[in-house]
Amino acid sequence: MSVPFARMNGLGNEIVVADLRGSKTRISPQAARALAGHEATRFDQIMAIHDPRLDGTDALIRIINRDGSEAEACGNGTRCVVQALGSENGQRDFTFETRAGIIIAHEADDGMITVDMGRPRFGWEDIPLAEEFRDTRAIELQIGPIDAPVLHSPSVASMGNPHAIFWVKNDVWSYDLERFGPVLEHHPIFPERANISIAQVTASDSLTLRTWERGVGLTLACGSAACAAAVSAARTGRTDRAVTVTVPGGDLLIHWREDDKVMMTGPATWMWSGRLDPATGDFVRDAQEEAEPA
Repeated sequence: MSVPFARMNGLGNEIVVADLRGSKTRISPQAARALAGHEATRFDQIMAIHDPRLDGTDALIRIINRDGSEAEACGNGTRCVVQALGSENGQRDFTFETRAGIIIAHEADDGMITVDMGRPRFGWEDIPLAEEFRDTRAIELQIGPIDAPVLHSPSVASMGNPHAIFWVKNDVWSYDLERFGPVLEHHPIFPERANISIAQVTASDSLTLRTWERGVGLTLACGSAACAAAVSAARTGRTDRAVTVTVPGGDLLIHWREDDKVMMTGPATWMWSGRLDPATGDFVRDAQEEAEPA
């Protein structure tokens, strides 16, 4: 059995959009790992589209990481799903069911896609953390020597998935996130692991971000991390509530509205398509030319 898929990206966040509508099958962890291990289909997330289960929704989206684990939210991947489905019939507005809850998205005339990422949660038990912290704007966690830590006192938040944001004054590229990321992702304080970000505020309406993504590793873009960093920056008085978050793949516009909802706006890019076996990860490409990367 094979199902159609598209190789896409959202600001360099590598996405596989797999269409399993009309099928009862699911993409297996083994298939996900096989696809992640192939150069042509290496991905940050698979966005698996299933038939809707709830009235008023367009689809159920299952989000799968490179290691085969499931994620709750992926804003960049959601934009790719919107573009892929919208290309079928011109639909512009979508409502999806995900593990993080109901996600609403809209594609504008210029191709930019806004995703309602929902409301952030800051309670220690909601993130979740393994122990109580009454103030999650800065928790006791550090990496490096105790008297001169390299990173310390992150803000923590949930955007449907757990995030820790370490604030730095130096260039975010001057920190060895590839070494620190896996240690912090699996730190005992995070019972469900966590996405680890380094953030530098550059103005009241902008910040720069690098992210080690849970179950993925270093990534060019992580939409939920950009949202978590933006709301944490506003919550700690570092920025306004509307900011441009510059990630290695480009810029995301994040607006933490007064109704507490977080709106993320950015592009999505189609690259090529094919068919894959959801049990094994075997795939074939359609006969076509690959698009230029965004």
